Amino acid sequence: MRAGPDPAGAFARGAASLAGAPPSLQDRGGPLTLAGMYDAKTAAKPRRPGADAAQPQPAPEFPGCKPVHLPREELEDSDQRLEYWDGATQTAWICEPVSPYHEFPSCRLVGLSERIAMVRGAPIESYGSMNLRQSGGPQSIMQADESVYLHPGTARLPGPSAMVIGVDDYPDVVLEVDHTTDVRRGKLGLYESWGFPEVWVEVPDQRAASSPRIRRAGLTIHLLEDGRYRPAPESKAFPGWTAVEIHVALNEPMLSKRTVAVLERVGTVLGERGGTGPDDDPLLRAHRRQGFERGMDRGIERGRAEGERALLWRMAAQRFGDDTARQLAVLLEDVTDPDELAQTGVLIMQSANSAELLDRVSRRA
Repeated sequence: MRAGPDPAGAFARGAASLAGAPPSLQDRGGPLTLAGMYDAKTAAKPRRPGADAAQPQPAPEFPGCKPVHLPREELEDSDQRLEYWDGATQTAWICEPVSPYHEFPSCRLVGLSERIAMVRGAPIESYGSMNLRQSGGPQSIMQADESVYLHPGTARLPGPSAMVIGVDDYPDVVLEVDHTTDVRRGKLGLYESWGFPEVWVEVPDQRAASSPRIRRAGLTIHLLEDGRYRPAPESKAFPGWTAVEIHVALNEPMLSKRTVAVLERVGTVLGERGGTGPDDDPLLRAHRRQGFERGMDRGIERGRAEGERALLWRMAAQRFGDDTARQLAVLLEDVTDPDELAQTGVLIMQSANSAELLDRVSRRA
């Protein structure tokens, strides 16, 4: 979803090609609200056979995007970031230019997923704003802001050109960032009718001056159940990760300790479900092994030094008394170098008295 003018009425000629929009988006005239989308009474209301055919279907809207003509033969070579492309009218809705306010949440999600994957001990793949299209030719195409696969090792992953419904597996999560747009007025209904299992809609905390202020910042999780989306307090794909926690993680400038703890919690639950853990992540496993080896080396070195200092304490006590030995122990408290400790033993034997010993040792320290 990128910035651009609102193309009111620009899609009228392609309405017939978009009749696949879900009933929740077809039955209402005017702007769609979340309350309207999830009105349980309306959703449960029986429909008359043929009622859909008896009335025209309103076309999805793409506010904040600009409609441009994009012929089918130019589609593959186009480097424009599409909100939606309709094959019947060969019209593309372009939301450019993008801004850091829009890009930050989707880029952050990639990093969050990587952290969860490390704790989980199994990879998570992000595919960015790839094309999402129906099978049987590019009759219509959408682009998500981010698409996440939690099981890339077993999933049928997208090819180089697009994720094709009916051929490839759905992403476990699709993220839409509503910076200057509103996916509720069209795109969310297409995700629903196309069968995407989980869609996150993020309204960022930081927005440009031109961004509409009528919507409150926050994240909404939409889960597909019985062919219809319902809002949920937490993710199904990332178990226990709440909408509030996700929104905070997508927007805070630097990850807080609280967010890091949340990521560890979610990664641990995913790992327990799959029988994996941090030691199954190659990078963490290598770091842990190196840390263990360094710890062992430091422990051996520290133990050896403590033994050497204990021996020097006894030598000094025998020659000059316990008081001198205690003062020497203070001077040698942080000395671990074997050569330094050996030289101290020589000084104990060479010094004529305790004062000379302590003076010579202190000058070496």
